[in-house]
Amino acid sequence: WVNEEKEIHCDTVIISTGASAKYLGLDSEQKYLKLGGGVSACAVCDGFFYRNHEVVIVGAGDSACEEAHYLSKLCTKVTMLVRRDEFRASKIMAARVKNTENIEILFNTETEEVLGDGQVVTGVRVKNNQTNEVTDIPSTGFFVAIGHKPNTDIFKGFLDLDETGYIINAKPGTSKTNIDGVFVSGDAADHVYRQAVTAAGTGCMAALDAERYLAAKDSTFEVSTPSYN
Repeated sequence: WVNEEKEIHCDTVIISTGASAKYLGLDSEQKYLKLGGGVSACAVCDGFFYRNHEVVIVGAGDSACEEAHYLSKLCTKVTMLVRRDEFRASKIMAARVKNTENIEILFNTETEEVLGDGQVVTGVRVKNNQTNEVTDIPSTGFFVAIGHKPNTDIFKGFLDLDETGYIINAKPGTSKTNIDGVFVSGDAADHVYRQAVTAAGTGCMAALDAERYLAAKDSTFEVSTPSYN
């Protein structure tokens, strides 16, 4: 159903609804995110723009540690804000950031406000949740690495989802789901890589799987030969 008005019938479906990055929800964060002025949820995508700058990253899991370590190779300083007194990341990933010279880790620290000049980020105001001390950290970039939410709520009760909502591939190495004729590509089923190039690859897989599914149902359906030119 489209907008609860139009019903569409089909022989196969490819789901490519993706996943949305989680943000803190601060007004200042959303302001500079919309302006494109220094707030990002993807260090790999945007880290290059902050080469030789000082940045702040929020998060405590493996992804946050991985992104902080990536940023440390580009930026002069990376300040990592961890809400609790320990990481949620694996010991190996936590040790990697702890042993990186230009990464400063602030435990028991939460973001109060993203500071800026109205166009771009100039700093981050943080608060120690144990001492209530408020500090302003100079920064031109604010990275949020607190996870993603797959856009799959609409499929609950129909498709097999994991505990965080990602669609489970019925057969590893394919785009098949638990329902015949329904395939998935991109970040809706990928909680590891979440890159455009991997999404495009699984999109190709889903198209080929759907084509073969239709061909198997109807012998008159002609399977095209993929072109790599």
